[in-house]
Amino acid sequence: MTSTFPNISISTERLVLRPLDEDDVPALTEMMNDEQITAWTDVPQPFTEENARGWITEYAPTERAAGRGLDLAVTEFLTQRLVGIVQLTKTNWHIRSTELSYIIAPWARGEGYASEAALATAQWLFTDQKFERIELRTAADNTASQQVAQKIGCISEGVLRNACIARVRTEDDTWADVRTDFIVWSLLPEDLEGAGEQLADTRGFTSYGDWN
Repeated sequence: MTSTFPNISISTERLVLRPLDEDDVPALTEMMNDEQITAWTDVPQPFTEENARGWITEYAPTERAAGRGLDLAVTEFLTQRLVGIVQLTKTNWHIRSTELSYIIAPWARGEGYASEAALATAQWLFTDQKFERIELRTAADNTASQQVAQKIGCISEGVLRNACIARVRTEDDTWADVRTDFIVWSLLPEDLEGAGEQLADTRGFTSYGDWN
C-alpha cells in the first residue's frame, strides 16, 4: 500500500501552513506571475487562474494521494493572507526522504517567512512522520533560496552541473531558458538541533479536519 501524507495544518508563531483551497486561486495566481518566481521555477507564464485552480483541485490532491508529495499554502496567522507555498516532491517512503521547496510572495519577502515555514515543515517531517532526510535543490544564482537553506541548518552536499533550467528576460521582453547548476542541500534530524529556537516557535500539528 502506498504511504501518503495526511491533510495536515502546521502552526508557527506567525504562520499557518494548510492544504490549498479554491479560495486561494486569486492570490496564488498573482503570486505566481512574479518575475522572481518565473525566473527560478518552471510554472507556466503567464500563470492564469485556470492554472491555479488546476494545481489546487487536481495536481495537489493527486500528488498527495499517490504518495509523491504535499503542497501547503503558507498563510499569515493573523490576517490569513497567502504568504507562499511549501512543496514536498519526489518522496521515497522506503528511505523516508523527500525534496522540499518554497515560494514566497513578493510582498512578504524579507520577513523570514520562508525559513519559518521550511523549518516548521522539517520539524513535522522528522517528528510526526519519522522522516530521515530532506533534500533541497537551489539554482546556483538563487542566493535568496540558498540563504533559507543555510538558516534552517541544511548542509551543502555538492553541485549538479547543468541540471537546472532557469529563465531570463530577453531584449524583446519575453522569457528565455538558460541552463545552470543545481546546488544540493540535505537536512537530517540531527541538523535541526538549536535551529527551532532561533527561527520558529512551532505550536504543534493538527489534522486539517480539526483546524479551523
